[in-house]
Amino acid sequence: MAAPMDDMFSFCVDPGKVAGSVEVRFIDNIKVMYCSSECRQAAADQYHRALCLGPSQEDPDHPINKLKDAWRSMHYPPETSSIILMARMVALVKQAKDKAHWQKLFSHFCSRAANEEEEIAHKLLGEQFRGQLALLHSLFRAALYDEHLSRWFVPEGFRSLFALVGTNGQGIGTSSLSQWVHACDALELPAQQREHLDSFIDQLYKDIEKETGDFLNCEGSGLFMLQSSCNHSCIPNAEASFPDNNFLLHLSALNDINPGEEICISYLDCCQRDRSRHSRHKILRENYLFVCSCPKCVSQMDELDVTSEEEEEEEGEAEGETEGDEMEDEMTDV
Repeated sequence: MAAPMDDMFSFCVDPGKVAGSVEVRFIDNIKVMYCSSECRQAAADQYHRALCLGPSQEDPDHPINKLKDAWRSMHYPPETSSIILMARMVALVKQAKDKAHWQKLFSHFCSRAANEEEEIAHKLLGEQFRGQLALLHSLFRAALYDEHLSRWFVPEGFRSLFALVGTNGQGIGTSSLSQWVHACDALELPAQQREHLDSFIDQLYKDIEKETGDFLNCEGSGLFMLQSSCNHSCIPNAEASFPDNNFLLHLSALNDINPGEEICISYLDCCQRDRSRHSRHKILRENYLFVCSCPKCVSQMDELDVTSEEEEEEEGEAEGETEGDEMEDEMTDV
């Protein structure tokens, strides 16, 4: 059973892509596209005026545009969802009458950049990202500084804000392709036709993934307080989805959940969950700062500590295509 969760405070980064009807209005003499009149009004009331570029919309030297361009240059693929989510957090406080309310709300999200007990640090604190974070911090401060949030604009606070979005940010997936695939899955077909269709869909995803990476079904990023409270399991009993093709997140049970049983989701996608225990732990340590002890991980404790890529190399299956070939100095998981 799916439970809709409407505690999200942010909106999709590319308004107008997630709904059937699009409403175009002029706000502060700037043409802005929104998915509905409600979305437009919410934007105006909550954050738009604090971020509006006015006549500088296309000015590459405007501080906000410089911030967005810098993020695109260091993030794959070149989008702006995470950095704009951070900007909207600042804008919400700037524009709010009750600033303490929003600051208290954000404090509920985990924002630590390191786990001292386990001696784990977020991968974004690594040496390879030091220069990039320093540049982003400088541009972020120049574009958005607010005395009510001064703690977010010092280096340590900025890293904490970055970790908050990186750890809690939920990709908003409303892809029409995924809707079509779900419809195909529901078709009753002879075995041979099913096999051909599944093979076609698998190849289609592989071809598209060459261009989109892990962001095929992701059209934005948001923070959901209830969903972010769910712990991780490599064998989850619930999952988050966006079946209504908007930014309303649904949490659906994957199997029967007994009274008192913890609801767990997976912070890993389906492909990542099929990797070795060591590979899964590497992703979770670097991005979420914990060591997983779910039943699946406990049952695989005796496995060799090698990554899935190394296993593939040993079998000769991933020559020239291992994940290590990706550019390691790009921020791909935030």
